[in-house]
Amino acid sequence: MTRTTGETGHGTALAVTGAVRTFGRAGAEVRAVDGIALAVDRGETVALLGRNGAGKSTTIRLLLGLDRPDSGTVRVLGRSAEQAVRDGLIGAMLQDGRPIQKVTVRELVAFVASTYPAPMPVAEALELAGLTSYAGRRVDKLSGGQTQRVRFAVALAGNPELLVLDEPTAALDVEARRVLWESIRTYARRGNTVLFSTHYLEEADRHADRIVVIDRGRIVADGTADALRGSAGASLVSFDLAGGPSEGLERLPGVVSVEVSGDRALLRTDDSDATVRELARRDAIRGLQVSRVTLEDAFLALTSPAGEAATTDSGSGSGSEREAV
Repeated sequence: MTRTTGETGHGTALAVTGAVRTFGRAGAEVRAVDGIALAVDRGETVALLGRNGAGKSTTIRLLLGLDRPDSGTVRVLGRSAEQAVRDGLIGAMLQDGRPIQKVTVRELVAFVASTYPAPMPVAEALELAGLTSYAGRRVDKLSGGQTQRVRFAVALAGNPELLVLDEPTAALDVEARRVLWESIRTYARRGNTVLFSTHYLEEADRHADRIVVIDRGRIVADGTADALRGSAGASLVSFDLAGGPSEGLERLPGVVSVEVSGDRALLRTDDSDATVRELARRDAIRGLQVSRVTLEDAFLALTSPAGEAATTDSGSGSGSEREAV
């Protein structure tokens, strides 16, 4: 059951223009969102990445009408975020929400659905969330993964066109995460729009059409996972300096950035063959390693911990399942 609004304008589900949100007293303000501009087309699945405190949660609150920008605009499906929520066009899973206890799954979803003008049929929401067999079970008797699916069913109850998920798989085991993502993908395949934040880079890589990276309240990257990897250099070349000089490494063919730690150099390069050939010509290939840039490498290069410079080089990176901090 998919509803069309006729008010989206050129297929735009979400449009944020110059949004600013500041907290704190005069002289000690913190600009949590600093002029964000973002457009999401209908049917897209977009991941929102950023370190803790980068501005993700504040951005999500603006999108859901839970907070208002000090300046700038937020439009969802052709109307204000608050109106889109009232019309049942936005569904949300937030980190701090807990389902009502001592009611059955079906009773909870039915109650929430009754508050919307054009809700999704309860049976359909339960099926999409993979909860049909648990419909008669009390919510407080479910496992953590099952409870997350209940929260997903509640988010679907209004029959939304846009689903906003804030860390939807946090604290879930691998199997529970897999099951929940199957449900989310089923919803997205209906032509609906999904925007989710996550600390699991593998989820963004696997499930998002686009990845938007926020750092210090600003968007610092917006593109496919491959595009983000490419922005940090397509490959990593590391080798032992063995007492040799590190000056001039940034001028090697293909090199886009250099990090030196102790006696080892790490080069990000968009042409590893050319970089390695020049290192060989200089007889500087001791302990040579060449690897593909991971999404984690790109993320760490684009963001920085509080108090550090805007870009931070990382090591060669390992599993994409590591959290984004």
